[in-house]
Amino acid sequence: PSLAALPGHLLRGLLPLLNVFYLERAEGAARRAGLSTQPIWRKLWDDVMKTRPPNSENVTCWRQKFLEMFFSNVLHGVLDVSSDWRLNDHHFSPLLHSSQHVTQLTLCNMLQAVTELTAEHNQKVLENLAGSLRTLKFQHLLSTDQSVRRSLVLLLHRLIHHGSVSQVSMYSWPVPDTVLLTLILSMSAGYWCSGKVLPYRSSPCGFCREDSAQQQGSTRAQTELECCGGKEQSHGKEQPAYPGAQGAQGGLLGCGADAPHSPAISAQRSAPSSNALCAGGSGEVSCDSPAGSSPCCLLEGLSCHPVPRKPRRRQKAVVGRRRRCLRRSRATYDDQEDLYDFVFTVAREKTSELHGNSATEGESADNCSSSSTGSPCSSTAGCKRRGGSAGTFSLKTAQRFRSVSTLALFSIPLTEDACRTLSNLLSSWVSLENLVLSYNGLGANITCLLWALRALSRRPGCRLRVLRLSDVFCHVPCVELVRCVLSALPQLRTLSVSFDLKNQVEGNRPGVNLSCSETEIPESCLEQLEIRFPREPLHTALLLPVLKASRGLQQLSLDSAALPCPQELEHLLQALKECNPNLKKLSFHDVNLADHQKEVLLLLQDPILQEITFSFCRLFESCTTEFLSEIINTVKRNSSLKSLKLPGNRLGNHRLVALADIFSEDSSSSLCQLDVSSNCIKPDGLLEFSKKLEGHIQQRGGHIKFTHLRLFQNWLDQDVETAQEALRRLRAVCNVVNDTWDSSQAFADYISVM
Repeated sequence: PSLAALPGHLLRGLLPLLNVFYLERAEGAARRAGLSTQPIWRKLWDDVMKTRPPNSENVTCWRQKFLEMFFSNVLHGVLDVSSDWRLNDHHFSPLLHSSQHVTQLTLCNMLQAVTELTAEHNQKVLENLAGSLRTLKFQHLLSTDQSVRRSLVLLLHRLIHHGSVSQVSMYSWPVPDTVLLTLILSMSAGYWCSGKVLPYRSSPCGFCREDSAQQQGSTRAQTELECCGGKEQSHGKEQPAYPGAQGAQGGLLGCGADAPHSPAISAQRSAPSSNALCAGGSGEVSCDSPAGSSPCCLLEGLSCHPVPRKPRRRQKAVVGRRRRCLRRSRATYDDQEDLYDFVFTVAREKTSELHGNSATEGESADNCSSSSTGSPCSSTAGCKRRGGSAGTFSLKTAQRFRSVSTLALFSIPLTEDACRTLSNLLSSWVSLENLVLSYNGLGANITCLLWALRALSRRPGCRLRVLRLSDVFCHVPCVELVRCVLSALPQLRTLSVSFDLKNQVEGNRPGVNLSCSETEIPESCLEQLEIRFPREPLHTALLLPVLKASRGLQQLSLDSAALPCPQELEHLLQALKECNPNLKKLSFHDVNLADHQKEVLLLLQDPILQEITFSFCRLFESCTTEFLSEIINTVKRNSSLKSLKLPGNRLGNHRLVALADIFSEDSSSSLCQLDVSSNCIKPDGLLEFSKKLEGHIQQRGGHIKFTHLRLFQNWLDQDVETAQEALRRLRAVCNVVNDTWDSSQAFADYISVM
């Protein structure tokens, strides 16, 4: 209030003198006075962080950027707040004060930060994160002890199941811990395995307690009856976890993938289904929960105790289906063994789509694993309980909560068991919208993933729209894999398939056989397709079914493809013209177009395309003056083209200067963005380009649509003064994005690997 009462000129002088805590509090008063604190926060970043953030030109709020990094550095012990008076104030807690601005958090190494966040004194910090955090990242993880895993379970339960986290990413885990990996994946998928995995002796969380209060009275007896007796008639049938408006989740608890992000609102979600704890089973067993706890989410042990009941006739079990309610002995199992039970059960859990549906639809299990039951992703390998055969925990009896919508795994090798685990979770993960699997060494296990995606697509309410797959080796031809994915998921909007090298088949071992590659592709919703070929030849005839099925395609990117004959590119352009009339963006990367000048000109005069990229295509390798003039004149006449990207095409100084004529007085071009990165441009050539561009703008009366110029990795360090003069002139015309690139070192690196 005292800051709000200050006159604007006094407040302007006071703001730079405030520490970060009072500066954050003064934000509202500064805004009302028409003052911006962004320069102060940017200076704080430069003084304290001493690094240039990636994509700094795109930072819209330096206050949020600084406080988010400030929170992370304090949490991980990287930043000493006593080192700067602007960071230290005994009236404020650094973690508590900055936590409300954190939208992205990275946890790494042995997860020391997890223990800190779940400590009693940081309860309010965790509450703030539950409301603000959207992205949770794990990086360079190491094996952890049981106490850290317990803390991780609590953290994920609060931030995902009862919080706002919608994206979980994992990076750089060369030897992943199976237990830890499965724990993160399963809780990200919305599963809450209370009691069995980690038998706590503490009270349940507040949100679960609120659910419990709504169900305790008259519904408790009914819950016991339905849990252990009333559901036997529905053996083998999945009960929908969510109302139709929210989409049917494959789990057993209806907390909803669309649960509100606000903790206050999420507490009002619908009550869980009555079979959430124990679905079906013997009439002699009932599920009991401790007093004051919730049947929706228990932090105490989940147990099924024998109770006296009126004898009744047990229905005959269906042959081939195991009972869904597993008895538990009264013995208390070791925590670590309980956790292993859960981990290996997730890997072998049989979902209805991967078993019953595959049999009824006549799909062969030979496509994925050698299971005799017809399951593509089930195996007994690694599923035996260590040291005994006591009952294991089943996903069928796990509660299902809110799950994330984006899952990304980067550089994490997935073993056969890990692929089964992931596939079984994916098969019912209907809230998932974006899946990224990058350099996971899937190999032949790609078939298991396809089965899971096909099962997921059959789920009502499936929301998966973006799928990105990349790896080192390609075990199947790229186009064949694209056809199989689209056959399984025709509702995809974005599909990216990227491989570095062809698979080296050992001996006479056959490669991966995808039976779906011959099936007809249904009409798809695909809008963006990206294919990176491992130096495979591009055959338009094989790609044609994909293009025909994707008539709404708007973006196409082809990378590292070899053109088997001079006519192949012409055939591709003809197919795109006939099958994809709405194509707006077309990109070629590392495709040799030096001998395809005719096709390049046809693309540049296309009246529909708005963005064209020729990246490292050797476009000007044998370029004549006539060809360059034709390119310039074609672009001048094209009023629909908005972006032209030409990185890595040996443009050089004189060709760059010639490109300035695109903006001459007689031009009808609407070009807004030009990318000439990695084109051997020197300072004197850039200065001449800037002067010529200024002359054309003056002739047009200052009216020009050109707004962005990208100049990464050019030889501008050879004459710093001339380069600065050229950049100064260009920045008066448009936004220029460049970097401080050491061309001499880059050339030395190039020579060293020749």
